[in-house]
Amino acid sequence: MKVTALGEVIERLERDLGLASNELAQALGVSPTTLARWRADETYPQHKARQALSQLLELSRHLQETFTTPEDTVTWLHAASRYLGGLAPVDAIRVGRFDRVEAALEALDSGIFV
Repeated sequence: MKVTALGEVIERLERDLGLASNELAQALGVSPTTLARWRADETYPQHKARQALSQLLELSRHLQETFTTPEDTVTWLHAASRYLGGLAPVDAIRVGRFDRVEAALEALDSGIFV
C-alpha cells in the first residue's frame, strides 16, 4: 500500500476538483491556515476534518470512475445542475455537501440526466 503525504493529497484534490486552496479549506470546514499546515505536514486533520477529507477523496475517486478525462470532470463540476436545483456541483462541495454531489453522480451513473 502506497502512503501518500497529506500535502500531495491536498494538491491532488485541488487539481482534480478545480478548487482553490481557500475553497478546499471551506469545503473541509477548516481555515486556509490549517490547510496550509496540513500541506506542510506540520499538523494532521482531527476527527471531523479527517472524516470530511475521507469523504472528499471518495467523491474524487467516484468522479474519476465516471468521467474519462480530468477536463470532463472539471466541466461537470462547474456546470449548473438541475439535479442540484441549478447549483454547480462545485458549489455544493464548497459548502461541504459532498452527499448531494455523490447523489447527483449516482443519478448520472444510472442514466438519469436531470
